[in-house]
Amino acid sequence: MNEHVAPNDTARFVRALPVARHFTEAFDEAGHAGVPDDWFVAVTDVVRSRDQIAKGRYKAVNMAGVAMISAAMNELSSRDLPYVFGGDGAAMVLSPAEAQAFSPVLSRLVTMAEEELELELRAALVPVSRIRADGFDVRMRPVRVSDSITNYAFTGGGISHAEKLMKAGEYRVAKGAPGSRPDLTGLSCRWTPVSAEGRSIVSLIVERGESATPQGFSEIIRQLLALLDMDGDGGSPIPPGGPNVRWPVAGADLEARATRGDRSLVAMRLQLFFTTLFAFFLFKTGIKVGEFDPAHYQSMTGLNTDFRKVQDGLRTTVSLAPHEQERLETFLELQREKRLIRYGISVQDSALLTCYAPSVMEDGHFHFLDGAGGGYSAAASAMRA
Repeated sequence: MNEHVAPNDTARFVRALPVARHFTEAFDEAGHAGVPDDWFVAVTDVVRSRDQIAKGRYKAVNMAGVAMISAAMNELSSRDLPYVFGGDGAAMVLSPAEAQAFSPVLSRLVTMAEEELELELRAALVPVSRIRADGFDVRMRPVRVSDSITNYAFTGGGISHAEKLMKAGEYRVAKGAPGSRPDLTGLSCRWTPVSAEGRSIVSLIVERGESATPQGFSEIIRQLLALLDMDGDGGSPIPPGGPNVRWPVAGADLEARATRGDRSLVAMRLQLFFTTLFAFFLFKTGIKVGEFDPAHYQSMTGLNTDFRKVQDGLRTTVSLAPHEQERLETFLELQREKRLIRYGISVQDSALLTCYAPSVMEDGHFHFLDGAGGGYSAAASAMRA
């Protein structure tokens, strides 16, 4: 057992790991480190998320999914927390001291989702020791997204197993007291949905099949990334200059509800009305205010978007023309028929960004991408083995 008594243990652990400078390096098992045995996996997901998405509530579902990440970074005063966003939920690895501090915040998050977003959010803190006892592992490696943002690759099947344990009712965190709220400062979904004429947004999950070795699977992923023009730093569906803005902001009411804390909803709505109007003016005119440069912020949004990630395989959301999508599905089916992979796809007209921007004056703002018509949740349901 390791001794953990001080806060920010998680940050110290991840800062000591070698960072993958290119995304393809994230699939090299040799670069991954095992998480200490006495740590925890915090995990959330929206119950019946696909039903909610079918009702057009994908913004609410994605906001609930990102909320755990923003709540943890605010509560623990750290951005060096290893997380992965899954569309309708998220997972994060925490040291024992930080898991204990975060547990009541998770409870308040469950309450907020029910009372403000009208969603049932499951949350759990699963011991890494239990995950390993069940035959899985939690191994991870930091992956460079941009000069300002680091993502995390997870292997070993432990994150997915933690989700299964949570859904089975184990290690669940109870709902907090009525009216209790986590600090979700910086959580927003103000960008216009991303789309391109003549192209589809494809959310894709690819995992190793029963006949593939780890090395063979890594090679298949490299071929797939090259096919999608993602073997370098390209492949993002976000335009080079960043996403577009509109006003009024479609997700403003959700943001007001999720982030208002103990303030009145009317007051929060008024605040967002004026701040989003002012922001729209700046983005459309390009006028700089102090150190805030709207064009720079917009371009950094594209660079800081997590359109590709590793959770026991590849998860990515890309923009494809019809012939590119056909070529992709042909490649995937060929590998699936050989039992080298299992995969799921969700195809939609647009993608949605949900953001955590603790400060608009810094480049370290996080942006989480998912398909607007089901995204990763639908792709997971459509997995073909």
